[in-house]
Amino acid sequence: MTAVPSHRSQLVELTADGLRSRLYEALGLYVTAMGYPKGTAEQRAPMWLAHMLREGWRCVAALDAADRLTGICYGYQGSPGQWWHEQVRRGVIEFDGPGPADEWMSDYFELTELHVRPDSQGQGTGEHLLRLLMEGVPNGRVLLSTPEGRTRAWRLYRRVGFVDVLRNYRFAGDPRPFAVLGRTLPM
Repeated sequence: MTAVPSHRSQLVELTADGLRSRLYEALGLYVTAMGYPKGTAEQRAPMWLAHMLREGWRCVAALDAADRLTGICYGYQGSPGQWWHEQVRRGVIEFDGPGPADEWMSDYFELTELHVRPDSQGQGTGEHLLRLLMEGVPNGRVLLSTPEGRTRAWRLYRRVGFVDVLRNYRFAGDPRPFAVLGRTLPM
């Protein structure tokens, strides 16, 4: 991947070292975009660092003219034993049985995070980040989870072909309902 202009942002691939050097800037963007309390960044930092070690991890970012993050997007190959994988698999089995769980939960890329700074939303940055991240992903599917509700994120995911895998699911430790969405690759 190389730098690609996207409206007012430049899209770039970040290595693990590149994201580590901008970790708290990226987490600040995440907290703002998701509306989480301020202490969330410190709680999430170890998880983001651990994700960078997973097979197939890749990350892209949007930078403004002053080299500030306006968007962040990363993911990796999902596999048994990972917290998200186990949570989603259990939910799909409860709702739809083991067949659909086996179909969706094998050979997939987990789109772990996709966030655009609120003052930069609505300019196509999220879709550009998503498409750039998915370029060349060797997996047959991509899966993600997102809070339920009509948001710009929902419109993006529907527009690019994501379908329902699991709806109104409650992950351990978060009282909000989430949807798990998926689509086949390539995009």
